[in-house]
Amino acid sequence: MVRSTENKKNINVCMPALEISEAFMRYKNKTIFENLSFSLPGGQWTSLLGTSGVGKSTLLRMIAGVLTNDNLSQKTDECSVGTINASDGIPLKGRVAYMAQNDLLMPWCNALENVLLGCKLRGEKTLENINKAKKLLGMVELEDSIDLKPLSMSGGMRQRVALARTLMENRPIVLMDEPFSALDAITRYKLRNLAAKLLKNCTVLLVTHDPLEALSLGHNVKIMIGSPARIIDFKDVPKTPIPRNSDDADVVSLYGGVLKMMETI
Repeated sequence: MVRSTENKKNINVCMPALEISEAFMRYKNKTIFENLSFSLPGGQWTSLLGTSGVGKSTLLRMIAGVLTNDNLSQKTDECSVGTINASDGIPLKGRVAYMAQNDLLMPWCNALENVLLGCKLRGEKTLENINKAKKLLGMVELEDSIDLKPLSMSGGMRQRVALARTLMENRPIVLMDEPFSALDAITRYKLRNLAAKLLKNCTVLLVTHDPLEALSLGHNVKIMIGSPARIIDFKDVPKTPIPRNSDDADVVSLYGGVLKMMETI
């Protein structure tokens, strides 16, 4: 996988399309997927939908660069992303934010410190960034919890801190794995809208198992099915802006079609 050393100006301006080619994963002698190729349109949200265990999270981790042959635990396991090309020709290093399914908060850091973790590692813990992190925590309704450590937080609170940390990174390419799964319905609705607003024009890949969420947030919807898994496009995604309401007539009418594709193909 190619990486980048580009400066922050390019990081904030470029919203590239991505082309992922020939992804391959075998686990315990079972091929999860192979020769898996697809594209992500630049500056848009793409929802990757599929049932549990089909390989969505594994694929996302491979694209993010956190799953490689070097960190697999068994000799029978293999993985590879053949190529990942950005449409602007610039390597990916420093331009990708990744929000894992687990919150991955540092237990010894409070909420504010967790949001600022990337800044601290890069030597960018400035007053401006501290104020930005506080503002983001306010946006996810945690302005009164900035001093709490993860053990004192509920699962939903931890997930909101993880979302704020992802938004803090301000990257043009964002990979999100079930980012709203631990939240109650009302908070989930609010944070979907917030994420859609703050990541507008970014190239976003959202992994989810919820058809309504996929249709609400996706300019494009892809469905991962089968064994070995393959990816197909859902062609009838509404052209209306995101986020779409779950009770939107188009969303409701398409829900059954998405389920049918997941079940029968």
